[in-house]
Amino acid sequence: MAHSGSDAGETWPDGVSEAMDLLRIDVGADVGEERPAREAALFSRNVLRKQRHWERQLAAKKSKRKEEKQRRKLNREPEADNPEFSKRVMKAITKERLAEARSTGLKLCVDLSMTDGMSDKEVSRLAGQLRRLYGSNKKAARPFHLLLTDLVEGGRLYRECLRMNEGFLNYMIDMTEESCLDLFPPETVVYLTPDAEEALETVDADKVYVLGGLVDESIRKTLSLSRARELSVHTARLPINEHMVKNNNAKNFHSKILAINQVFDILLTFSATGSWTEALQACFPPGKGYAVKASFTRDSP
Repeated sequence: MAHSGSDAGETWPDGVSEAMDLLRIDVGADVGEERPAREAALFSRNVLRKQRHWERQLAAKKSKRKEEKQRRKLNREPEADNPEFSKRVMKAITKERLAEARSTGLKLCVDLSMTDGMSDKEVSRLAGQLRRLYGSNKKAARPFHLLLTDLVEGGRLYRECLRMNEGFLNYMIDMTEESCLDLFPPETVVYLTPDAEEALETVDADKVYVLGGLVDESIRKTLSLSRARELSVHTARLPINEHMVKNNNAKNFHSKILAINQVFDILLTFSATGSWTEALQACFPPGKGYAVKASFTRDSP
């Protein structure tokens, strides 16, 4: 008996009709199952494409940051006509200079034997001056060989230096409880004191220069001169009288008494330039009421 098919105008035998119905069912089922799979594959491709796009953007940003960092480094102005160095390299160079100064540099001792008569405030000020003195030496192109003599370990100044000056024990300075005469022959020692009669003319590599480590707010005169006479060594003063004159000021104040770091800055500048005029003009504190003579200023280049 014939059976009417689902398509119009078509009739199929019973067996064929049932087979066609089953085929339609199978095809419909496959199409329904493939759609989620295709959608899942499409979603995965979209995710992968977005991920690759994000990775390209990230790489581009990193490259841009690296280029910008390099550009800033190249555009940075060099210090003192030298290439830009990292802090680590500059620290190594400074350490090398200070180490070399210990064998070849001009010698300067700070005589710390006079701290017993100083107040706690004066001792504290002296500790600060030692820090600034060392800081100037570290920056110098040709640093001095520095020595702290008569520095009693555990004494007031020693403890104050530890308290105030970070890394004090790592300073590249020779520290000793001995006197300068225990270290050097007396004929090589020049004790710098403002009360000396003779002016210092030059800085000699064969000499050892001594600064009296003294802060005296009561201004007791000739203390450093008395110490030099006690040691029986040669004395000299900075050539302030020869190169400077009193400068009019509202307080009518004039003083040649300088802190040890100020004296040291003058010596450093003179050793670098060979000119007392330049050294005094650059480092003598204007508040002390003195100025370089006009004749020296005119003659200066």
